[in-house]
Amino acid sequence: MVRIMFICLGNICRSPMAEIIFRDMVEKAGRNEEFFIASSATSSENVWNGVGAEVYSPAKKILARHGLSAAGKRAVQLSPADYGKYDLFICMDASNVRNARRILGGDPEGKLRLLMSCTDRPGDVSDPWYTGDFETAYRDIEEGCRRLLDSVG
Repeated sequence: MVRIMFICLGNICRSPMAEIIFRDMVEKAGRNEEFFIASSATSSENVWNGVGAEVYSPAKKILARHGLSAAGKRAVQLSPADYGKYDLFICMDASNVRNARRILGGDPEGKLRLLMSCTDRPGDVSDPWYTGDFETAYRDIEEGCRRLLDSVG
């Protein structure tokens, strides 16, 4: 089983979108038994007293337009213990990689990657928190997840 953790800053936009999109792709491909999929934040700003914020409303809306639900997903923060629990940490941007490396105490096994590095357009996933452009972020994430699924397993 391949255990994948998608990572962004707050775990309320891009990384939960990636978790939900990738899970849907895995289900449609009939490969559920091959993967464990989760997402987390490098920041604690959306987790209070152990309770995480829900997925940001515009992210929920773009997922719903594509027939996907964010119901039940709440923000969680990445922890050092996660390094031994996951095979891949798929980050949305370069700052997520730096912050995840700091939280995880390094990356001796080379598990940290950028999602878009799987595509012909390497770089960062567009951040809709700052741009308000959830459609572009969705397209980036969908392309990255499709290529990731093709390359794993």
